[in-house]
Amino acid sequence: MITISGVNKHFGGIHAVRDATLQIETGSITGLIGPNGAGKTTLFNVIAGLYKPDSGTVQLDGQDITGLAPHELFARGLLRTFQIAHEFSSLTVRENLMMVPQNQSGERLMDAWLQPAKIRQEEAALITKANEVISFLQLDLVANERAGNLSGGQKKLLELGRTMMTDAKIVFLDEVGAGVNRTLLNHIGDSILRLNREQGYTFCMIEHDMEFISRLCDPVIVMAEGSVLATGSAAEIRNNDDVIEAYLGTGLKNTKRA
Repeated sequence: MITISGVNKHFGGIHAVRDATLQIETGSITGLIGPNGAGKTTLFNVIAGLYKPDSGTVQLDGQDITGLAPHELFARGLLRTFQIAHEFSSLTVRENLMMVPQNQSGERLMDAWLQPAKIRQEEAALITKANEVISFLQLDLVANERAGNLSGGQKKLLELGRTMMTDAKIVFLDEVGAGVNRTLLNHIGDSILRLNREQGYTFCMIEHDMEFISRLCDPVIVMAEGSVLATGSAAEIRNNDDVIEAYLGTGLKNTKRA
């Protein structure tokens, strides 16, 4: 679904992404891991249109999407979440979900005046969809709670729910497990697996929790110093000497060999 070819991104003298080339297959849950500063989030930001690459291309379903703005990519079904949730804190969980779909009639003043029945019909459909998402993610008890009052893990579930309010082809998850307790993380993992298996969502996720990655992801892509270092199953990655060296240093690599 996604093909990244020779992508480079500089910030002054820092080469954050270096000739990155990789593929994300349709229907997969692909893990993207690497030490801090490896270029993972910068690459996500290039794919999602927050940064324009200095060189290289990004394709979605064979079409060049390099440098398109985030709202243009959203319309094509490419969505991303952030390590720090970006909820509308004063709105309820249900209202946050209802805000997602684009081009709602109620956003246009003339429609509000001339087509109130159409707006009511759309709003009823949005409420139904939002309630389905709330039920799927088991957020029923907080459906009417202001999003700013949710726990960190519940906010991550809400971020995932917002991707379900539109026709997403691929969702990029940036450290969905960061700061989330193990019980809620397992629930988030279950939801991702269900979306993948039951609704055909394709995911690519940055994550540092290897247990979580091993449970969900195949393949796993490793980045180091801005470049793609290795690709394989979680088991293959765990036993890759180059990956061990990138994470732990040469000394511990040699200790493992001994």
